[in-house]
Amino acid sequence: MILRENAKYAVGCLTSMGVRITPENRMGVQNSHHFYMQATSAETNVCNIASSLGCRTLALTKFVEGSPIAAFIRSELRARNIDYEGVSVPQGGPWGYRHQFNIADSGYGLRAARVFNDRAGEVGRTLSAEDFDTERIFGREGVGIFHISGLIAAMSESTTRCCITLAREAKRYGSLVSFDLNYRASFWQGREAELRSAFREIAELADILVGNEEDFQLCLGFQGPEAGGRSLDKKIENFKHMITEVKSAYPNASVFATTLREVISANRNLWGAIMLAGNDWYVEQPREIDILDRIGGGDAFTGGLLYGIIRNMEPAKWLPFGWACGALAVTSLNDYGEPADEKQVWDIYAGNARVQR
Repeated sequence: MILRENAKYAVGCLTSMGVRITPENRMGVQNSHHFYMQATSAETNVCNIASSLGCRTLALTKFVEGSPIAAFIRSELRARNIDYEGVSVPQGGPWGYRHQFNIADSGYGLRAARVFNDRAGEVGRTLSAEDFDTERIFGREGVGIFHISGLIAAMSESTTRCCITLAREAKRYGSLVSFDLNYRASFWQGREAELRSAFREIAELADILVGNEEDFQLCLGFQGPEAGGRSLDKKIENFKHMITEVKSAYPNASVFATTLREVISANRNLWGAIMLAGNDWYVEQPREIDILDRIGGGDAFTGGLLYGIIRNMEPAKWLPFGWACGALAVTSLNDYGEPADEKQVWDIYAGNARVQR
């Protein structure tokens, strides 16, 4: 992979911004009266690792004109060092457009985390490539890595076309393309054949593919190995088997990665990761991590992986840095990782929780 030199933005993404509300003190949604609110999207969560560590990042999105939620989102993105571009459209009355709400229960002990998405009328479903000056963004300014999520690619016919067009434009101007398949059954309902074709088209353009065994099967149509248990060792074996086939079908991609998680309780998980970079396999064997809020760990992993590539780290460091960024993100009430510096990330990887003075 060759990173574009002198790009204005290290990482860019297409995203639909919303807000996430989470009960305080790990209460359940149904019996809580106090909620913590944050601006959120899976794609900006990926950008947040690079933006926290001093890189310039860009979110391409859309806003509801005059909305206080839109104003809150803009303020939060500025605070997170994420630049943004996006047209504003009229709300169209009380039953018109809005920013999506994500209502999350962090879980505790044997009470699992739960997420409820309220996305009716979501303005991000109208995202179109025509909303953006792609020649300026990708051509004159430049983006090192452009990240696309399967969540956005599957939201609507308009967002599907937008993802394909922006992936093509990014490649045309020398950006690397990262694609997290992120399969969601509810998004695919009734559009399976159309979306599989679209996802294959984006995957053909991608340099970096992220997804678990199920993502590659359901999004791209790979058969996968026969079932043989759900142990983490079996997941690693199955992923290696499948990615060997995926790499043959999508030779443009040179990095394939996924996280490995086994739930002990809502407070404690086994957390690992696996990556193929070029012809070399890298595995982070799962180890126990403590959980404050598990949502966003996978996005932070991807963000850490991309940061390693952006900073020209040797490939052997990409996976551990991503692993540690994911482990960091789940120690926060925010659903994104926000490292203080690289040292903090490497200390997490080393298991060094000694006080820093």
